[in-house]
Amino acid sequence: MANQIEKSFEKTLFGSRWLMAPMYLGLVVALGMLVFVFVHEVANYLPLVHSMNADKVILVVLTLIDLTLAGNLLLIVLFSGYESFVSKLDVAEASERLGWMGTVDFSGLKMKLIASIVAISAIHLLKRFMEIGKGKGDIGFGNSELMWLVVIHMVFVLSGVLMALMDYLTARAKK
Repeated sequence: MANQIEKSFEKTLFGSRWLMAPMYLGLVVALGMLVFVFVHEVANYLPLVHSMNADKVILVVLTLIDLTLAGNLLLIVLFSGYESFVSKLDVAEASERLGWMGTVDFSGLKMKLIASIVAISAIHLLKRFMEIGKGKGDIGFGNSELMWLVVIHMVFVLSGVLMALMDYLTARAKK
């Protein structure tokens, strides 16, 4: 009797992983939101391209890259998280399966996440640096805000280095 209760309990615990599925569907909705914003940005700037200088075009491109990296980050979390914690994705065609799917463990997922966050932060910081001295009233940031952007970016970089070091030391200790 106790063994049957334990098996039922463990089966319920294992089945609870499916409670994560709606969260992954929510990430699909968030990806759709990013696509909408991306298309909106392109539609807004396309008619203005003839009147833009090089700096403005670079800022627009950096914004689009930023959105793309955020989308990539969402896909990494979506696919890796689903496969790691819920169920394997059964893609009909083996050629459709992305090369990294099924090979990214939790440690690899952390590294991909922090690398994406650092890249997004770096692009945002670069955009802010490019806006310095443009005399635009809509920038809305000063020296202290810029300093905080640099500090936050460096915290992301340091966090990534420390995570990589911890993973390296853990892997080395296992050997």
